[in-house]
Amino acid sequence: MLTFQNENIEWLVRKAENRENARFKIDRELKRSAQILKPVSLVMYARVKLCGKKGMIKKLCARSCSNNPYQIDSTKPKPFENIPGPRALPVIGTLYKYVPFIGEYNFTKLHTNGLLKLKRYGPLVREEIIPGQPVVWVFRPEDIAEIFKAETGLHPKRRSHLALLKYRKDRSNVYNSGGLLPTNGIEWWRLRREFQKVLSKPRNVVDYLEDTDAVVQEFVQLCSREKSNDFLPLFSHLFLELICLVTFDVKMGSLSEEEKHPHSRSSKLIEAALMTNSVMLKLDNGPMFWRFFETPLYRKLRKAQNYMEKIALQMVTQRNQDASICRKQSLLKEYLKNETLDIKDIVGMACDMLLAGMDTTTYSMSFALYHLARNTSVQEKLRLEATTLLTDPMSPITAEILRNATYTKAVIKETFRLNPLSVGIGRILQTDVVLSGYHIPEGTVVVTQNQVICRLPEYFDEPNSFRPERWLRDNNDKVTKLKEKFINPYTVLPFGHGPRSCIARRFAEQNLQVILLRICRNLRFTWCGDSLDSVSLLINKPDGPIKLRFESLDA
Repeated sequence: MLTFQNENIEWLVRKAENRENARFKIDRELKRSAQILKPVSLVMYARVKLCGKKGMIKKLCARSCSNNPYQIDSTKPKPFENIPGPRALPVIGTLYKYVPFIGEYNFTKLHTNGLLKLKRYGPLVREEIIPGQPVVWVFRPEDIAEIFKAETGLHPKRRSHLALLKYRKDRSNVYNSGGLLPTNGIEWWRLRREFQKVLSKPRNVVDYLEDTDAVVQEFVQLCSREKSNDFLPLFSHLFLELICLVTFDVKMGSLSEEEKHPHSRSSKLIEAALMTNSVMLKLDNGPMFWRFFETPLYRKLRKAQNYMEKIALQMVTQRNQDASICRKQSLLKEYLKNETLDIKDIVGMACDMLLAGMDTTTYSMSFALYHLARNTSVQEKLRLEATTLLTDPMSPITAEILRNATYTKAVIKETFRLNPLSVGIGRILQTDVVLSGYHIPEGTVVVTQNQVICRLPEYFDEPNSFRPERWLRDNNDKVTKLKEKFINPYTVLPFGHGPRSCIARRFAEQNLQVILLRICRNLRFTWCGDSLDSVSLLINKPDGPIKLRFESLDA
C-alpha cells in the first residue's frame, strides 16, 4: 500500500508556476515508483522538494519496510515459452526421447522420467511430446494447489482416454457419450451429478459391507491354502467379484475354480481391463493415426472394449431376474429408476467401474501386502489392531470396527504415498495461472507429478521408508512428532481432487480396509520376491510377480 502526505502534494502544487505541469510530474513519479515497489507492503516517502522556476522535481526517495527482500523481483510472470524442458523437434516433437533402447525416457516409467526432468530442468517442465501440444509437468505442491484453485466453480477438464472416447462415440447405439472417464463439460457433470447421488452416500457403501466381508473371508481361506509364484491373478479375481457386487448386484463366483480358468468369463474380463489400460497411454500420447484408420493398438482396445461392453449389457439387462442377492435397495436399482438416466448411461457407467475400479484396487492391495511383508514390525502393529477389533477371528466386520481401524487406514495412506495409482493428475486449464513464476495460458495441459513428489526428502522424512505412523494424529511419540515435516495436503492425492475425484472412493477404501483387517487377523505372510517398482500403464502396475507366502495363525 502506497502512502503519502496530502499536504506535501498540495504544497508542491501551490509552489509551482504551472500547476498542471506539477501535477503531471508528481503523478508520473509516483506511478513509476509504485511499479518498482509494487510488492512492497509499506512505502515511506521522504519530503519532496520543488526548486527552480519550472517546478522540476529534484528528489523523490523511498524506503521499503518489507521484511522479504525477494518480493521485489517477482513483479511480472515469465513467458510460457521460457519454461525449461526437453527440446522438441519438428514433426516428431520429443517422441525421439522415448524410443526404446535409444531414448532417455520410457512411457512405462513415467515416475523415473519425472525425476530425471525435475533434476535437469527444475520444478516446472514444458514438453511437446506431440508437436503443437505442450504439456507442463508440475512438481511443487504449491503449484498443484494453484491449479485446483483456478478451477473453482468450473467443471474440471482433462485430456485422457481419447481413444476410448472415439470408440464410444462410434457406437451411439450403445452409449450416449464417452462416459465419466473421457468426457468433459456439461455432459460430464450431468453424469457425475446423477451417479454420485448414490455412490457418495455413506449408508449405501455400508449396505454392502456384510457381503464384502463374506467374499473377503472366502478369499482369506484361499490364500491360506494357495501356493503360487504370483498372487496377482487371484487378487484380480477378488476385486472383480467385489466390483460386480457393487456395480451389478451380482455374485460372479470369480473365486471359484471354474472362474479362475484362463478362458472363463472372469478371466476374460480381467484381461480386457488390463489390455485397455495397457494401450491407452500410448494411444493418447503417440501419433494419433487411429483417428483415421484402425491401428494395431486401437484394434486391441476395440476388442477388449467389445467384450467388457457385452458383459455389462448382459448384467444390466438381466439383473432383475437374478435373485442371488436380496437387498432392500441396490445401486443398480437406484440408477434404473432415475428418470434422467437411460440404459445407455448405465451401461457406460458399468464399463467405467470395471475399467477404473478393478486394476486400481488390485494393484494397491498388492503394494500394501508387499510393504507389510517386508516390514514385519508394521505388519505386527496392524495385526494387533485387527486382533483388538476382532477378538473372534470369525466375528463380522462392522462400520464401527472400520471407524476405529486407525492404523489400518494409516497403512493404506502410506501405501498410496509410496505407490500411488498414477504418476499424477491431469487437467486442461480453463483460465490463465501463474506457476513457479511462469505464466501458463488457458487451454494448456498440466500434469502433476505426485508420484515423484512423494519420494522427495524436501517433503517427507525418510521418504523411501514405509512408516504409517507419519499419518497418525495421536502419535504418542511427541519428540518424533515435533521433528516430522509438515505434510502438504497436495502431495498425496491417490483419488484425485475436487469434483473430478474418484467417484467410487468410499467403496475402494472400505474394500481395502476389510481385506487388510481380515488377512492380518487370520494370516501371517512373508515376501519371497525381488524389490517391486511400478510400470506405468495409465495406472501403476507392479513391475514383478506378487510372491507371497501365507501362513495361518491357527496352524
